[in-house]
Amino acid sequence: MSGSNAAQAEQSPTKRAKTNSFADTKPLLGKVALVTGSSEGIGSGVALELARAGADICVNYVGKDDAAAEDVAKQIRELGQRVIVVKESVADREAMEKMFSTIQKELGVLDILVTSAMTAKRASILDTKPEDFKNTMDVGVFGVFNCMQLAAKQMIAAGKKGSIVHITSPHQSWPAKDAIDYNTAKAGAHHLALSVANELMWKGIRVNFVEPGWTVTNNEIRLFGMDQLNENAKKMPFGRLGQPSDSAKAVLWLCSEESSFVVGTTIKCDSGMFIEGGQSWNSAPRERV
Repeated sequence: MSGSNAAQAEQSPTKRAKTNSFADTKPLLGKVALVTGSSEGIGSGVALELARAGADICVNYVGKDDAAAEDVAKQIRELGQRVIVVKESVADREAMEKMFSTIQKELGVLDILVTSAMTAKRASILDTKPEDFKNTMDVGVFGVFNCMQLAAKQMIAAGKKGSIVHITSPHQSWPAKDAIDYNTAKAGAHHLALSVANELMWKGIRVNFVEPGWTVTNNEIRLFGMDQLNENAKKMPFGRLGQPSDSAKAVLWLCSEESSFVVGTTIKCDSGMFIEGGQSWNSAPRERV
């Protein structure tokens, strides 16, 4: 394999996690998990890792890529776990109420919620259209509210002491350039989830965060192209960008009994790239393809 091909293979979003991991001990056996936005990217990595750990999964997504969602579901079945696929927007309250009812009916009462669904146009304040900004808020903030509220109600009604993990972003506190909608939604959702943590911990439900760094996903490839991703990977502390499996392993730990005394905590899966204040973004190094 040539050097360039090897680099591309290393950064491929479909690269599978190694075996003999914590997940192989089946710490989530018998649990039911919902992962929003799990047809691709970090969400799909999380869904597969939780299934590998023994959980039954609801794969939630929206968009045109039905094949991607079905592929994730197929892999979950091959891991020996039950799975349902629900194509509905987290911003649609009525659809979410139906989805949570379906989960309880077909898989059982929810034990785990991972809020990963997100959409954004990533444009400047001068170029962002109001309707695009609103759509990002609907998915990135109201969608998180819908799912956390419905999950909490279901867990409490069943006497479950569940776990909720929100996929946050370094840009909730450190705004990236030309990403007005994304930055704002991530900031709002982060504080929403922290507020939820402050309330639900008294009910025995833990809310925590995983903060991925720059991670190779199909969306990042669409935005920047593999050549640019591979070039920027060389500038990172460990010489690579993140993989969905990096964040997924952190989510798994937060959903397991190993973290039973952990609440309101953020695990950063970024190889330390933001310790120096996000130097890679100080002079806008990325050009969109």
